Amino acid sequence: MTEAIAATARWQSCAIVEIATRTPAIKSFFLRLSETFDYTAGQHVDVRLTAPNGYTAMRSYSIASAPSDSKVIELAIERLADGEVSPFFYDVARAGDMIELRGPRGGHFLWPGPTANPLLLIGAGSGVVPLMAMIRHRKASGEPVPVALFFSSRTWGDVLFRDELLELERSLPDFALALALTREPTMRGSDFSRRIDAAMIADVAARQHVSPGSVFVCGSNAFVDIAADAALALGLEAGAIKTERYGA
Repeated sequence: MTEAIAATARWQSCAIVEIATRTPAIKSFFLRLSETFDYTAGQHVDVRLTAPNGYTAMRSYSIASAPSDSKVIELAIERLADGEVSPFFYDVARAGDMIELRGPRGGHFLWPGPTANPLLLIGAGSGVVPLMAMIRHRKASGEPVPVALFFSSRTWGDVLFRDELLELERSLPDFALALALTREPTMRGSDFSRRIDAAMIADVAARQHVSPGSVFVCGSNAFVDIAADAALALGLEAGAIKTERYGA
């Protein structure tokens, strides 16, 4: 095992330095690493909680922050009523608390590196987190990569990173944003008021004027299936479509 691989498998203690409420069901936790690591936008970490009786629970969470030299990473965690880990973060955790994590993990759902080919990012709910890391990396790196984000949420108030995304839409060249609200009407002419379908994705892809070179999809099983099929219908090769699923 190489030193780099060994480091990703090693657990480290991290301090929660800040907690930010993002939506009614999602909070961001900013964690100060005791041991820094290099990562690529799209990767995740494993988080482990240990009870006083020794019982452990572990979950994987995508990194929301762009890769940088900072020792602080951001995890955006959705509270799941039947979860073992997310209720602790959402209801119990406070700034100053210590948690264990290891990483980075994941080797397929990754920012593709320097490329001139447009990217189409498709996410639902908390599935936008690794896509947000890619968008933030696009901004920080200045790479001239056209990026379009199609993001499905229940309501306007449930749009994770909403204000930041709206600002990026205004200020970041070659970034297009389209929202789909499934439980209330939209307030913008560029958005949709229905569940995901192939026509939506074709519409958003066409806004880039050039076919995407890669498509990244993250969401529930049903969402990913619809989005991946729609991306194939655009004429992309299957290998150009990267998917991650939650709620399996």
